[in-house]
Amino acid sequence: MNLPRILCILVLLGAVSAQAEDAPASFRQKKAMCEGCHGLPDYRTAYPEVYQVPKLGAQNAAYLVKALQDYRSGARKHPSMLGIAGDLTDQEISALAAYYAGSEAK
Repeated sequence: MNLPRILCILVLLGAVSAQAEDAPASFRQKKAMCEGCHGLPDYRTAYPEVYQVPKLGAQNAAYLVKALQDYRSGARKHPSMLGIAGDLTDQEISALAAYYAGSEAK
């Protein structure tokens, strides 16, 4: 990873932290939606098919952003995730990705 990219990520994380402090209730609500499935150890969904729900903590932030954007657009297919990601803004996606990338939990 090069220095400009690292600086960009640090700036983004700072902006995400500031945003989360400005709207903590909203962020907690969005995070709770994620944890409804991803926060349960070894959880498997039964709809539309049996699917092991992945752990979000310590995932790469860029991967999480791309996955949520793809669920939101319909490029990735999962009805539950489309319903959740479909309502997320780009800022909310970035905030959630940064949170989970920096967290071992969930």
